[in-house]
Amino acid sequence: MTAEKISRQEIRRDMMLNGELHRVIPKLALPMIVSMLINSFYNMVDTFFVSMISAEATAAAGVNFSLMSIITAVGMAFGVGAGSYISRLLGAKRDEEASHTLSTAFVFALGFGTLIMFLGFIFMRELVVFMGATPEIIQYSIDYASYILYAAPIMAGSFVLSQGLRAEGNPIFAMLGMAVGGVINIALDPIFIFTLDWGVAGASAATAVSQLISFLVLLYPFAKKNTLVNLGFKHFSPKKSIMVEISKMGFPTLLRSGLMTISLIITNNLAGGFSTHALAAISVVNRLMMFIGSSLIGFGQGFQPVAGYNWGAKRYDRVLKSFRFSSIVGVAGVSVLCVIVAILAPTIMRAFSDQQEVINLGAFSIRLNCLAMPAHAWVIVINMLFQAMGRGTSAAILSLSRQGICFIPSVVIMSLLFGIWGLASAQAVADFLSLVLAIPLLLKVLKEIKGLNEGAVLAAKPGQAKP
Repeated sequence: MTAEKISRQEIRRDMMLNGELHRVIPKLALPMIVSMLINSFYNMVDTFFVSMISAEATAAAGVNFSLMSIITAVGMAFGVGAGSYISRLLGAKRDEEASHTLSTAFVFALGFGTLIMFLGFIFMRELVVFMGATPEIIQYSIDYASYILYAAPIMAGSFVLSQGLRAEGNPIFAMLGMAVGGVINIALDPIFIFTLDWGVAGASAATAVSQLISFLVLLYPFAKKNTLVNLGFKHFSPKKSIMVEISKMGFPTLLRSGLMTISLIITNNLAGGFSTHALAAISVVNRLMMFIGSSLIGFGQGFQPVAGYNWGAKRYDRVLKSFRFSSIVGVAGVSVLCVIVAILAPTIMRAFSDQQEVINLGAFSIRLNCLAMPAHAWVIVINMLFQAMGRGTSAAILSLSRQGICFIPSVVIMSLLFGIWGLASAQAVADFLSLVLAIPLLLKVLKEIKGLNEGAVLAAKPGQAKP
């Protein structure tokens, strides 16, 4: 290892363990927020251009959001699982094992992404129908799904690369990968959809090309050996200790993402049962709320490696301080954003549809979701704390709550009781319920951290015996 690389390692490690938290967390979070927002923005742009074709095309794009969620679930499972462990390993100065962890997660992500691609093409029609495509939009849905499936392996691998960069305290390339891909996607959408007259398939093709470019940008720093953690097949090591650690945090992430996919499929099928316009409205709302939620996830991903580093280094005081800071900033920031979005809700919906039914239903759902989003913000920070500490059980319970334990019963029951308006309200109800579930889990963990911190303080005092 070169002296320059060792110097970079120590600088980053010192930043994570000793830097001022109100500077370190935003420094790590801002690139992640930007990259997540760009990713969500080009999903919104996709929906905007597709909406210019027809309401049926918009509904088809919404249906295929479930397919992208399936791929995301796999990539994030390996990426978040590896990233959480890598942060703790680097904090404990176990750099070689961090390289083994990243490489192992990357190979598995590529493999599972390839499996999704093959199975998707074999069962294409059955897949889109299962995801909620009505007879009127089946062909639109198939056209959109085709290119997304081609991109599945690199999409899954990109999540691991991004999480690896973030885990070592180097989020700039993670941001660049998402940003470059997003800009290319936005530029290619009108060309592929309208100039080349590819229609819905053009939006999908633009997304696939942009994902390939993002993958190459994310791979670049690893190929040039400009990272603390090395990537390569020679570092592939699927030994039990690594797979267990990846699974501890990856499984809760897979549950959360998988349940989000199941929830989308249920929502699409319920909305399609009311009307294609209802399905179009819910599709737009889902993309918009993902845009807001992505900023929260990006902020949480700035907090999580700081907490993970300090947990691994037994700096419990900084774990507590970073959690308090992130909770206040996260909830306050999203509250301001949601007030603005709620006020502009009808105007936002008019950008995607001229159908009054779509506009009214979408604006109603946006405003309720904005009301509940601050609760969701705190749940995300809490969940990131659990991931940073390697608390798989608590993270799994929270992952199950928003899109599973709370959402699925809410969406079914409220749809039966209040029709399409109940369906539009279900996510807001689930967000408040998930916060109720999170609080007792948080109190238990905070008590443990405070106890460890008090023990560390006593041990550090002169004349005090170490516990």
